Amino acid sequence: MLTNREILETIRMVQEENLDIRTITMGISLRDCAHEDIKEVRRRIYDKITTRAARLVAVGEELEREYGIPIVNKRISVTPIALVGEACRADDYTELALALDEAAREVGVNFIGGFSALVHKGFTKGDINLIKSIPRALAQTELVCSSVNVGTTRAGINMDAVAWMGQIIKETAQLTADRDGLGCAKLVVFCNATEDNPFMAGAFHGIGEPETVINMGVSGPGVVRNVVSKMPDADFGTLAETIKKTAFKITRMGELIGREASRRLGVPFGIVDLSLAPTPAIGDSVADILEAMGLERTGTHGTTAALALLNDAVKKGGAMASSYVGGLSGAFIPVSEDAGMIRAAEAGTLTIDKLEAMTCVCSVGLDMIAIPGDTPAETISAIIADEAAIGMINQKTTAVRVIPVPGKQVGEVVEFGGLLGRAPIIPVHRESSAAFVARGGRIPAPINSLKN
Repeated sequence: MLTNREILETIRMVQEENLDIRTITMGISLRDCAHEDIKEVRRRIYDKITTRAARLVAVGEELEREYGIPIVNKRISVTPIALVGEACRADDYTELALALDEAAREVGVNFIGGFSALVHKGFTKGDINLIKSIPRALAQTELVCSSVNVGTTRAGINMDAVAWMGQIIKETAQLTADRDGLGCAKLVVFCNATEDNPFMAGAFHGIGEPETVINMGVSGPGVVRNVVSKMPDADFGTLAETIKKTAFKITRMGELIGREASRRLGVPFGIVDLSLAPTPAIGDSVADILEAMGLERTGTHGTTAALALLNDAVKKGGAMASSYVGGLSGAFIPVSEDAGMIRAAEAGTLTIDKLEAMTCVCSVGLDMIAIPGDTPAETISAIIADEAAIGMINQKTTAVRVIPVPGKQVGEVVEFGGLLGRAPIIPVHRESSAAFVARGGRIPAPINSLKN
């Protein structure tokens, strides 16, 4: 039973500290939509999504009204389209992206993820067709998100895929140049991608998932920042314990809403992903939490240690609160979506090298980073390779979502709007990585992958 004090505490978190359910995401299997005729595949995809997710948005809005907790996004993830499209004779899957976009609009969700391929050990025909289609698909749709997994701890890193994705990112930026390369904000390159991630742009419905499932993404940077700021003299052990207890409360709220959504929709409950996902709103920043710990500016010495403490405490609190914590669960550091990260990047304390170091201990990786539009594709590929190596060696998920903004240079700012925020263009190393990337092949899996 909830006490009056706990109810009032939750109300305060919602009203004053930006506590929300960041996303309720319905995963839908499209494996039964395969057909040799791409027009038939398109029809099946549209029909299945609009049938299965017909009440998703309505139920989310009902729960918002009844519980008084904002559910910011209602989203869908689907089986990687490279798998679904492989049986058809067409070699351009843009038609399938358009079907996803139309279905997402029909049911009223914010985004739909799963225009994806898993190529960590090599390519199939469907993988090749999908990756070739990514730039056109993201240019011609608004709600579709794409991801490609190029490495795992067990398989190593597919460097041919890494080299290709640098070119794909550049092409996507050019085809959406009229929107400052916005297509790249919907494209993620992963190592160790998870099958139950409810957050965009990297969500897809994994092959080990049920026919349909409800996954919750809960966030609360403002709540955590508030409790940390009230403890200026606490030692690190006490600080970690307090963050852990706060994460416990946030996770319990997410599981309550998720299970109720599952019951009303008649869909199995999957996981709660407790990721401190910031927004551009003042007070809803992961960087602000780190600075409340005593750092003058995020990016200075001590930032990685502070982030490690935060990420670990959040995971421990979530694991105490639910037996079904999944997805990514930790702390996101998307530069353009975090007001504190933006300040640090503009001040020059948060560089791409420091961000890379921070990704060793955070939830994902280099996220929503705007770089000069003339950055070579090989440099982008090398950035992906570095991040994939961190994920592979450390047995964690890492990702790259960078935006080479056409026509923009270091010091300029690009406005994406909404939850995507604004981003200062930050410098990358100008020394060439082309000869390294051109080697191709596969970086072997590390020795720590041999666990059987």
